[in-house]
Amino acid sequence: VKVLFRQIAGFLARRIICYSKAGDEAKQGQQMGFIKFGSRVDLFLPLNSVIKVELNQKVVGTQTGLAVIPKA
Repeated sequence: VKVLFRQIAGFLARRIICYSKAGDEAKQGQQMGFIKFGSRVDLFLPLNSVIKVELNQKVVGTQTGLAVIPKA
């Protein structure tokens, strides 16, 4: 299953720390990086994923489950 993410720095802070490189494989709960002072992360999941969070809900990396991806 392919899941993609994109870290987007804010206009003022522009502080992204990314541990992974393009094409790296990730495991559930693995830290891939973080963004200092806010901004956003876009997460691209398969269309049949079940989203487990609400819009604007506060989430904590490696602790908050974002979605369930059904097996094919």
